[in-house]
Amino acid sequence: MSILTLDKVYHASYVLKNVIRHTDVIPAPKINTGADCFLKTENLQVTGSFKVRGAYYKISQLTDEEKAKGVVACSAGNHAQGVALGATANGIKSIICLPDGAPISKVEATKKLGAEVCLVKGVYDDAYAKALQLKEEHGYTFVHPFDDVDVIAGQGTIGLEILDQIPDLDAVIVPVGGGGLISGVAFAIKSLNPKCKVYGVQAEGAPSMFNALRNDKIETLSSVKTIADGIAVKTPGELTFELVSKYVDEIVTVSDDEVASAILALMERQKLVCEGAGAVSVAAAMFDKVDIKGKKVCCLLSGGNIDVTILSRVISRGLLKTGRSLSVKMELNDKPGQLEAVSGIISSLGGNIVSIYHDRYDLNIDIVSCILDLRIETRDFEHIEQILSRLREEGFKIIE
Repeated sequence: MSILTLDKVYHASYVLKNVIRHTDVIPAPKINTGADCFLKTENLQVTGSFKVRGAYYKISQLTDEEKAKGVVACSAGNHAQGVALGATANGIKSIICLPDGAPISKVEATKKLGAEVCLVKGVYDDAYAKALQLKEEHGYTFVHPFDDVDVIAGQGTIGLEILDQIPDLDAVIVPVGGGGLISGVAFAIKSLNPKCKVYGVQAEGAPSMFNALRNDKIETLSSVKTIADGIAVKTPGELTFELVSKYVDEIVTVSDDEVASAILALMERQKLVCEGAGAVSVAAAMFDKVDIKGKKVCCLLSGGNIDVTILSRVISRGLLKTGRSLSVKMELNDKPGQLEAVSGIISSLGGNIVSIYHDRYDLNIDIVSCILDLRIETRDFEHIEQILSRLREEGFKIIE
């Protein structure tokens, strides 16, 4: 394995110059009012993710013999599209192994970019094992999604761009799955500006690199579960672990509810669509997971390929997490006027009832009572408390 150098990162930047989009850095003052926040919009990259950088650069460095045999890769979705684009652009055959649970949108996008898709039962690591099997059977070159020096160099070009766009940057917050993105970004930034802090963020349900740093050894998680499917990796890479240990200041974790809140905030405040893996950096800034008070900080939005079928659920979770939505269940006396009284209280306080479920047959209540289950649009947690307090003052029994 060749050594990662700053020259290699600059060479990758040169190779990618006419291939990728030079994504903007935009101000985001409402993400964390205590810091001067910016967003690096790799969610607007061609293929909708940073992954095209590393994949394309890796493929560009193959020998003619390797190109003739073709490439194989595994992915949760975004690396797949990067490899497919890079291979097709260079006239190379590509086979991509994806977990069978990968979003349909990512599967179809990979096919449209010219790759042959092999769906594998399980998660990313199962797709990884299948890709290695195909590599051995057919002599393909395996394009690793993160643990490869050329791939890491390609991702490191983002670090060069960020420093060019924000020369006086104090900190950068980067999503972490297997570690390829943060390895490249941290290496580039620390090589050019050692004083700049580099923070990594993982999902609570997939803390493989977080655990590796804490325990100073690579461990394989028994399972991963998170809406941030793009960073749901059981085992970090050996090379990435080494680079992260050397160049990254800290790795933190965020919950799925915090990620959902970040996705919602990006849509409402910045008019940007971001997938769960891409939004973890913003979640870390929003919920003060790292010390950025008074600092100029850049959150890297690594991808925007969110599955539209789960977007509404993510938005609902985000609304609940930020006090914008209230689900309340009450036990009422089953008599005329009760629903009118409840709705009158809520409307007088500026709440908006969006759904009602009425149940007379719950065996856990009195025979002359009924259950009223409401979903209400609210402004914030203070507004929620006003509504609940008034309902209690008027004698209504809140169950949950």
